[in-house]
Amino acid sequence: MRILVTGGAGFIGGHLAERFVVDGHDVVVLDNFDPFYDTRIKDHTVEICRERADEGNGSYQLIEGDVRNADLITDLVEEADYVYHQAAQAGVRPSVENPRKYDEINVDGTLNVLDAARDTDIERVVLASSSSVYGKPEYLPYDESHPTTPVSPYGASKLAAERYTCAYSEVYDLPAVALRYFTVYGPRMRPNMAISNFISRCLNGEPPVVYGDGTQTRDFTFIEDVIEANVALLSENAADGEAVNIGSTDNIKIHTLAEEIRDQLTPDLEIVFADRHDADAEHTHADSSKASKLFGYEPSRTIREGVREFVDWYHANREWYEPLVRDS
Repeated sequence: MRILVTGGAGFIGGHLAERFVVDGHDVVVLDNFDPFYDTRIKDHTVEICRERADEGNGSYQLIEGDVRNADLITDLVEEADYVYHQAAQAGVRPSVENPRKYDEINVDGTLNVLDAARDTDIERVVLASSSSVYGKPEYLPYDESHPTTPVSPYGASKLAAERYTCAYSEVYDLPAVALRYFTVYGPRMRPNMAISNFISRCLNGEPPVVYGDGTQTRDFTFIEDVIEANVALLSENAADGEAVNIGSTDNIKIHTLAEEIRDQLTPDLEIVFADRHDADAEHTHADSSKASKLFGYEPSRTIREGVREFVDWYHANREWYEPLVRDS
């Protein structure tokens, strides 16, 4: 299979590209190397994918470009069997400062992909959506019937992208799925996330900083579970036209997460609290039963198990990864 992964040098996209190459597919990665976080992490990901291609039967091609370039997208999609559209402008808090950039990349960029795919015989388009589409919870865990009332421009842009994806599936008979990720973490994760920051501060003798009172809860999803969900859609079509939650089905209070990381690494440190950002979600918790029913998704790790695994990876890769975290 020839698979196009947009945003394929990023965290989730990079793991997808690596997995597809290992599985023997021909992978084309599009990424614009936006410096939202230190691009040396992306460079490391590209190096790993190239090594995997050299070791096995798959191939790997990197193209530096932007999803806002409609002509480029058309050319790449026409040659693909599957499109995994991971490219997006990330970040809830920065979206408050520059909402139009999020619209241009997350909405218009997605429309470029969908427009290119609607006139081809593409097997499937898989869109990376987000739990940010839900906004303030009316009940938990979120199922896909929960109202979608995002509280940030980022969440609004992801909701628009997934609604377009499902609409194109309906009116143009385009096989397409939107996966609503719940706070994905793991090796090579974006460095400005709570888990990586907590670990970095503890390892350097600095107290973890919790924004707000720490009673906010998050459903953190381990990267390998997200990859398995995406890989399943190479062969399963039951989710076409749907938006589907991908979470751990577990959740944890932020201050509890900080305490558990602190207790593993530097139990004498006191946790510090700072002002909470208004655009941050209060709670997230996924009901992933729809994904289980449609394509057999089952998370393999609880949050605590996944965090322990990530701490081990962090220790093993601290020499190159930690400076990038602390520079962020």
